[in-house]
Amino acid sequence: MAAMKAKEVDIIIVPGYGDSGDAHWQTRWTSKLSTARRVLQNDWMAPDPAGWAIAVANAVNSSERPAVLVAHSLGIASTISAISAFRRPVAGAFLVAPPDLDDPNLEPRDLARFGPYPRDPLPFPSVTVGSQTDPYCALAVAEDLAAAWGSLFINAGDAGHINSDAGYGPWPEGSMAFGAFLGRLRPDGY
Repeated sequence: MAAMKAKEVDIIIVPGYGDSGDAHWQTRWTSKLSTARRVLQNDWMAPDPAGWAIAVANAVNSSERPAVLVAHSLGIASTISAISAFRRPVAGAFLVAPPDLDDPNLEPRDLARFGPYPRDPLPFPSVTVGSQTDPYCALAVAEDLAAAWGSLFINAGDAGHINSDAGYGPWPEGSMAFGAFLGRLRPDGY
């Protein structure tokens, strides 16, 4: 089967706490990928676990083509929580900078309401990208989550939280990794 192309999937961008600002790589990808659309939440600064998961499920369930999820930070927790409500095909997920929801020092504390993460293998192919210097998640925790989910793990090195504050507005390495991941997908997974 031929490699999947972006025009053959609905790319669903799932931002995390506070949304992804204008300079963030997720915002740039939304504007550059013709089939990308963003999940909108009622309140980006007062996240509600159930409401956020419903918004992700609604985005997937309104897809016309197989969905590929691109989640950052708390958007990953929303995505993982929404899986049981998906009624449309999901071809894969690209998960960047998962926060450690079990960390007692995670701020703001109400983010811990999104945890703990389910540790079952995901029902679709995935990549998890972690950073050696992410203030919200130790690299070993990100690697452990990826292993539990059956994700390919990518170590982004000294990349902070892989957001615009850490210098990741344009993120060419991320674009290349996402393109390679997309190229290995089929509508029914690997």
